[in-house]
Amino acid sequence: MDDKVSYEYIDIRGISKETLQFFGTKVRVSGEGKPLAIGLPYGTRHLVRSLETKTIRWSDEGEYTELFGMSKFGAGSAKAITITEGAFDAMAAWEMLGHYPAVSVRSSVTAETDCRTHFDYLNSFDKIYICFDNDPPGHKATKEVAGLFDANKVYVVKMDRYKDANEYLEKGAIKEFISIWWASKKFIPKNILVGRDAIQKVLEAEEAQSVASFPFPTLNTMSYGIRLGEITLFTALEKVGKTAIMHAIEAHLLKTTDDNIGIIHLEEKEKRTVQALVSYQLRTAAHLPGSGLSVQDQLLALDQLTRKDDRVHLYTHFGSDDPDTILNAIRYLAAVSRCKYIFLDHIGMIVSGHEGDDERRTLDYISTRLAMLTRELNFHLFLVSHVNDNGQTRGSRYIAKIPDLLVHLDRNPEAHEERERNTTKLMVRGNRFGSVSGPAGQLVFDPKTFTLSEASEIQEVTFDTSIVPPPEVLPQWEAQGSGGPSGPAFHPTTERLVVPSVTEHTI
Repeated sequence: MDDKVSYEYIDIRGISKETLQFFGTKVRVSGEGKPLAIGLPYGTRHLVRSLETKTIRWSDEGEYTELFGMSKFGAGSAKAITITEGAFDAMAAWEMLGHYPAVSVRSSVTAETDCRTHFDYLNSFDKIYICFDNDPPGHKATKEVAGLFDANKVYVVKMDRYKDANEYLEKGAIKEFISIWWASKKFIPKNILVGRDAIQKVLEAEEAQSVASFPFPTLNTMSYGIRLGEITLFTALEKVGKTAIMHAIEAHLLKTTDDNIGIIHLEEKEKRTVQALVSYQLRTAAHLPGSGLSVQDQLLALDQLTRKDDRVHLYTHFGSDDPDTILNAIRYLAAVSRCKYIFLDHIGMIVSGHEGDDERRTLDYISTRLAMLTRELNFHLFLVSHVNDNGQTRGSRYIAKIPDLLVHLDRNPEAHEERERNTTKLMVRGNRFGSVSGPAGQLVFDPKTFTLSEASEIQEVTFDTSIVPPPEVLPQWEAQGSGGPSGPAFHPTTERLVVPSVTEHTI
């Protein structure tokens, strides 16, 4: 081993000493002055690249925590950031572009994962320039990374003469690279089909397949199930029970699929949303004082419902918000958190501070963007909208034009009979896939368990105060005993859990 080896900032591969010094990239030099290797810092860990054999290895110390160059540019510190496929390319782009922020992923293979991990940082810039290698892996990685972000802010640097940014620098084609960078076009997520071969591929493509079911048999039969890339819109007057429908579907999807779900309930606190899911698992109104459920009881029930961690993604906000903030949250849930089902309840809350034409234009914009997002990112959106006295979606009639399945809800909360007060009628008003419209069953709400079931599935809702917890939690209830003066008492003979004081609650 050469005892005289040193670590220096020296010009290499066309990259200046000053640039290497800025990025903290030192070159290992032999005693004879020959460059041997270079250490490229990705956070606390270095990618060591041999300049003789071109082999690479990761240093044993530290771990991957950052994109290359990420620590040199603060989040949102400039209008634009360039993402390259290699550290040399990031340094070359920074040097050629006059010190515009440039960072690098580890490779084309890890590009999507790296950008997903650092989504918030990259998304803080107004424009994102993807400058990956001009080869098949680079093109594939470009599409994957571009899909993570709003298409309006993603630009693709199309290099045709040389393979990557570093080669443009080495060949002295700096002005050409700058021209290419400034001429970058916005990424177009969908291709234009033209020609017989393209049309043949469309005809040969598999039909849209149902990936999940609704918890209500009649609606499920009429809709042929739930498909990705579609929107289901539930409409109703206020206080009819739209959120309760969403809770039922959320719990059903958690129980019957292994997919992630994203929940945005703008009028409901996160705790209430979680307890609604717990109610479906334990068949008891988890949020009411008489439930006697501890935090650990509720966590156990949620674990049993989800079966693995990180499946439920809650958007933590109460009230209206900027439309683009909500749209970005939905993009994040679908692209980064990989949620196949996203619930937005309700669209009107996003524009609660708008009036007149401004409200209508904003709702038109949101509706259009939601339709585009579901197709682009291939997830199913469950959407809620209020209607006015004429049965039209409130604020904008365009909302009713975007769904693939439109279901209207009707309930009389002031009816004299208790069962009628707790019965919601479903009416399919639009059904692009199934083409069937009309009555879609009746859902009966049990105010003691806070759950919905289709009337044909149950013989009678008695509205008594007895519930049966799942078998796996019975030992826990039995050990709990009476549960205190207001808690549930386990009856060892009937094997039922009696809640002593639960008042009636309608939606």
